[in-house]
Amino acid sequence: MGPNVVLVTGVSRFLGGHLAARLAADPSIDRVLGVDTVQPGRDLLRRMGRTEFVRADIRNPLIGKVISNAGVDTVVHAAINTHTGPGGRATLKEMNVIGTMQLLAACQQSPRVRKVVVRSTCAVYGSSSRDPAVFTEDIEPKDLPSSGYAKDAVEIEGYVRGFGRRRPDVDVTTLRFSNLIGPRIDAMLARYFMLPVVPTVLGFDARFQLLHSEDALAVLERATFGDKTGVYNVAGDGVLMLSQAIRRAGRVALPLPSPSVPAVTQLFRSARLVDFSPEQLRFLNFGRVLDTTRLRETFGFTPRWTTQQAFDDFVRGRGLRPVVTPENIVGLEQRAGDLLSRLR
Repeated sequence: MGPNVVLVTGVSRFLGGHLAARLAADPSIDRVLGVDTVQPGRDLLRRMGRTEFVRADIRNPLIGKVISNAGVDTVVHAAINTHTGPGGRATLKEMNVIGTMQLLAACQQSPRVRKVVVRSTCAVYGSSSRDPAVFTEDIEPKDLPSSGYAKDAVEIEGYVRGFGRRRPDVDVTTLRFSNLIGPRIDAMLARYFMLPVVPTVLGFDARFQLLHSEDALAVLERATFGDKTGVYNVAGDGVLMLSQAIRRAGRVALPLPSPSVPAVTQLFRSARLVDFSPEQLRFLNFGRVLDTTRLRETFGFTPRWTTQQAFDDFVRGRGLRPVVTPENIVGLEQRAGDLLSRLR
């Protein structure tokens, strides 16, 4: 049976709001409820169509009344947040961990809920020099994340597994997204590669995969309608090196010695350019690559964009122009030649 009444969390942000819009456009679904603490922007609200917006805080047990009164049978938890907001780290952890606990408790108490989809992250694998070349869903990380959003995600997945044991009649699907990028989404890597001068760590060149934001929406929609349960890595095919990505974006790399990195990243964080967290810095050092065999062969989904294509679409969509053009280089060479000729 397909979903009849779907509740989507985090609809004021890109993934939740645009997923609600896709589901609301499907006539086979009777009702779509969008939950968030703040109302989506005017344009996003218009796109969401017949979605019924409910201003609610999933940290509050009253979310259970929303689920029971509306007869919700499918819950898509897309509200897991990666950005530290005005309330700081404590508020972020409350929204992510406590919010998920309350939401799952409400689902557990509702006999009508039969499907739960959770947006997670590949950050649960951590990043270290001891990592395997490729992470499968069954590999335990060498170093569990000890702080920030990545630690939240580890705790969230633990609560999701506990919920699955208590309610074996509910289909639970956990999607571990790689880093999101695209012309329409505001993500950490997007802000990072939009800097004209991109700080890197001297001596490191991380490998990483990307997931186009449109593929992220497509796999969430597939999970909402499908019957596949379990945990799935979700990433575009192929790998980019950090140095390659910087060149493709036309940026200039600024290699920094490791001791100076915290001070520089704090400067960027204070200027609200990029929110570098400790786990993100480790990712930019060591990178992370996922095995997506289970996604393709069991779940039945292959991302439309490869890692390289997703990155190039981001560059085109954001209109990024090279910081240093061939004309600049030719001009510098000419001026240097003129200077040398005068010195002779």
